[in-house]
Amino acid sequence: MATFVLGDIHGAYRALRQCLERASFSYEDDTLIFLGDVADGWPETKQCIDELLKIKNLVYVFGNHDFWTLEWMQTAEGEDIWVEQGGRATIESYKDGIPESHIKLLNNSHLYYEKDNKLFVHAGFNPNIPIDVQPQQTLLWDRNLARTAIDLYEKGIHGKFSSYEEVYIGHTPITYNHPIKSSEVWMMDTGAGWAGVLSMMNIDTKEVFISDPVPGLYPGIEGRKRRV
Repeated sequence: MATFVLGDIHGAYRALRQCLERASFSYEDDTLIFLGDVADGWPETKQCIDELLKIKNLVYVFGNHDFWTLEWMQTAEGEDIWVEQGGRATIESYKDGIPESHIKLLNNSHLYYEKDNKLFVHAGFNPNIPIDVQPQQTLLWDRNLARTAIDLYEKGIHGKFSSYEEVYIGHTPITYNHPIKSSEVWMMDTGAGWAGVLSMMNIDTKEVFISDPVPGLYPGIEGRKRRV
């Protein structure tokens, strides 16, 4: 009964399946903590959510693209920036309709998740403010923690950001083809939404399971632009 954490999928169902298979993930016994952004980019958002719904012990952390997608699912309207940043592919993946279970999954997702003094959040947080009063904008969109973590990692500087033993974030793509750890912060978005790979990690053993480069899994199809 292992626990895994998974970075941003962005519609890359083929990469998701590769990670689950390479990890020998048990849909009945293992736990998957997904850091958000299932949608927007590659063409199989619906298939991604269908696959996640098969997992008995799924912890879904809400992402900024999930926010946009849920808004569209509930209102049939979407912001122009969302459509430009991968939303068009999400809309097309639901041409046969939106299952109520998909809306429910996004609606019931977590803004953050804590387990054994470990924090799982999509974008970041302000370590000087209690996690339960952080604005949703920070948890879904902020890049300050990620940018600082990347800077310290590349300079080889070690420190401590928070009182958590470990912090897992997605949202900000890194240019490495594997997750990196800066102090207690693990950065799990390895660019699956545009030109990188999808990464999944056993949080106890730190064994990493990585997909093939996603563009090669969808030849002739362009992923989302690297902006938000």
